[in-house]
Amino acid sequence: MKLLRYIFFPIVPIYYAITWLRNKGFDLGVLSSKSYNFPVICVGNLSVGGTGKTPMIEYLIRLLKHDYKVATLSRGYKRKSDGFQLGNAQANADVLGDEPFQFYSKFKDDITVAVDANRQEGIAKLCELNPQPEVILLDDAYQHRKVQAGFNILLTTYSDLYPNDFMLPTGNLREPKSGANRAQLIVVTKCPEGISESEKLHIVNAINPKLHQQVFFSWVSYAKQVVSKQNTLLLEQLPEFTLITGIANPKPLFQFLIEKDLRFKHLNFKDHHHFTSEELQQFESLDLIVTTEKDYMRLMQYPQLASKLYYLSIEAVIDRSSVFNAAVQNFVAQY
Repeated sequence: MKLLRYIFFPIVPIYYAITWLRNKGFDLGVLSSKSYNFPVICVGNLSVGGTGKTPMIEYLIRLLKHDYKVATLSRGYKRKSDGFQLGNAQANADVLGDEPFQFYSKFKDDITVAVDANRQEGIAKLCELNPQPEVILLDDAYQHRKVQAGFNILLTTYSDLYPNDFMLPTGNLREPKSGANRAQLIVVTKCPEGISESEKLHIVNAINPKLHQQVFFSWVSYAKQVVSKQNTLLLEQLPEFTLITGIANPKPLFQFLIEKDLRFKHLNFKDHHHFTSEELQQFESLDLIVTTEKDYMRLMQYPQLASKLYYLSIEAVIDRSSVFNAAVQNFVAQY
């Protein structure tokens, strides 16, 4: 795979030119973009792969849900439904996609969860609801320039910072690095919890934020227990198990479990993987399964796994959280 990426290096300037011209078209108003008279917050990244968008959306939900009617709007990647869909009692991962269904499962009493590949149409449909959302969180919509979010939060991972990356197909960047200029907040995600001030300064210098931007650092906090539909087990109580992952980067989770001295085998699949009947049959023969919360959303629908299927939840922790929170809350309070 890496060899192919280097072979395709001559395509990089072409992809760069196309995405740069598209962005310039939106910046100059040649291509139309719709803005809104209520707060729309976009969470996204410049790169493909997992940068921690789901934990960030959940962080924002927790921050805002007590004071505002919050809605999330996602594409619903790899769902089996079409068009605009709302989270409701009949919804599952096939209807909403695994990540939006995770939002619905955790926050259904407090927020509205919707999916639509066309973000403009999705926002319009949300505005028809009664009551209408007061804040809309756009999940993974940084490149959806037809919607002009009032506030952009750009994520980049500690181990793969966008200033050090290349454009597709050789690197992982979806658009030129200059696209970062649209963000008000830049969050370096998945940092080691003990990241030093000198390393933070080095990263900030590499990012070189504009005057309108602030840079923050975050890390993942893992739960102390795994949860099933009917049971909870502390991590230290876990017998030998099988870890099943279908996420972009399972390495941090794998390392966390290793550091806990837990005994497990690891079955790793591609991000958003739809499990086949043969794979599910293999899972049935396992004694205990631990998975991510996102993967659990896809696996929970199979009753044959219910007694052995557990998930480990995570939350984003943000350094200087009071400053970060104030920036978001001040934006929302303007409306």
